[in-house]
Formats: sequence, C-alpha cells, structure tokens
Amino acid sequence: MRIALGIEYDGSPFCGWQRQKGTDTIQQALEDAVSRVADAPVRLSAAGRTDTGVHATEQVVHFDCEAQRENRGWVLGVNSYLPDSVSVLWAKPVDDDFHARYSAISRQYRYVIDNRPVRPAIFRERVTWVHQPLDYTRMQQAASCLQGTHDFTSYRALACQAKSPVRTVHELTVQRFDEFVFLDIRADGFLHHMVRNIAGVLIAIGKAEQEVDWAGTVLERRDRTLGGVTAPPAGLYLVKVQYDGKYGLDPAVQWPAIGTDGARGNEEQ
Repeated sequence: MRIALGIEYDGSPFCGWQRQKGTDTIQQALEDAVSRVADAPVRLSAAGRTDTGVHATEQVVHFDCEAQRENRGWVLGVNSYLPDSVSVLWAKPVDDDFHARYSAISRQYRYVIDNRPVRPAIFRERVTWVHQPLDYTRMQQAASCLQGTHDFTSYRALACQAKSPVRTVHELTVQRFDEFVFLDIRADGFLHHMVRNIAGVLIAIGKAEQEVDWAGTVLERRDRTLGGVTAPPAGLYLVKVQYDGKYGLDPAVQWPAIGTDGARGNEEQ
C-alpha cells in the first residue's frame, strides 16, 4: 500500500529535509516515527528537499508499507512520536503510480519579510528581517520579468546539481500588509536556492540599491556571480504542492500564520 502524508514543520531546529549522518533532519524524524507506527522500516520520498531553516505548511511525502491503518490512525500515531516542530496534517492512500516528487505539477512557496526598524523577537526564526524601508511596488515591477519559462542560471546556487537550469514560473507576486512583505512564487520546479536568490534581488530593488530592470539583467546574464545575495532561509515556506486531480490531493494553499493570509490582493494597509 502506498500512503501520502501532508506535513507541517518548523525547519529552524533541523539541518534541512534530507537525511544526513550525524545531524537532525526532518526526513529522519519522520521516517523514525512512521516506522514505529508501521512496525517496519519505512523510507519517505518528499515533494521537495527544503534547506536548513526552511519551513513548510504543507510538504507532501509518500511511503510504501504492508501495515493496514486508518487515515486517522496514521495521523495520530505518527504525531505521537514526532518532535513538536513537525506535525502530520493528513494521510491518504494513493495509487501505486503516485510519487510525491515526480508526480508534482507545481510547487508554491511564500517568502515572508518583516520590514520594520527593529528586529523581531517572536518571529525571529520564521521571517527575514529587513530594517530599511521596502518599496513593494518596485519589487513587483521587477518580478514581472521573471514569470514564464527562462534559464535561471543566475538565480541558482553555484553548487546546484540540476541537469537543466530552465524552469517555468507560473506566478510571482509581491504584496505588502502592514509591516510584512510577502513574495509568492509558483513554478513547475525550483533550482537550489532559486527562491532565496530571487528574494535577494527583489529586496535590493525594494531598498532602491538597484534599478527595477536589474532583475531582468541578472536573468539575461546567466551568471550567478553577477546576481544578488542569497536571502536568509528563515522567511521561506513551502505552502502547496499541486498534483493531477486523479490523485485526490488538492487542498487549499496553507499560508503561514504570520500577518494576513494575503488573499485580498495587492493592497497596503
């Protein structure tokens, strides 16, 4: 039987998603917990391998096992063995051809910036703090050139191992609500550090350190060394993974509970 799980986690206590010897990772914590409920060793496959300090409001994983459990049993059982920073939201049997990573049509991330003069305390590991005033309208203007299908060499990490740098960005918006600036991006896939590198460029433009057309110039150069700094991981959230409707996995976007849910469109309060 193949089971899919929806997972929420605070990535700050972990060294990323992927299991690594000698370090605490989300994959290890989940595999250990699922294996106890399944009463057998279990290996998980995830929709995306988030980096150290990156969060998820709905990561999707799958695993195969012979154990028979009710959906509620998987959720409650696995959660009882997980640390407080990780939680299973739902469980659902899926067809054998489903794969959390390779069946995904698109993934969506939200990058949260706390834009105020003083550093945050409560949200210190859940947002990126920028004390200089940000002009979100400049950031949105700059973001428009990154939508569509492009070679994102300039926006991926130098150590990125993806075979192709070409990705299709379906949506990229910048909104402001009170002190929070939200960068929302949905694409068919992401390169290593792609969202954080885009955020780094847009932040520089929002601070008026660069012109609006700099985002496009960086894209055209296809040279990572000419791009901006990589924005910190704390503000990044995986909020939705989309699959073909035949799998029955199409929940609403799970926005992080910081500021507003951003559903009202581009407006400043």
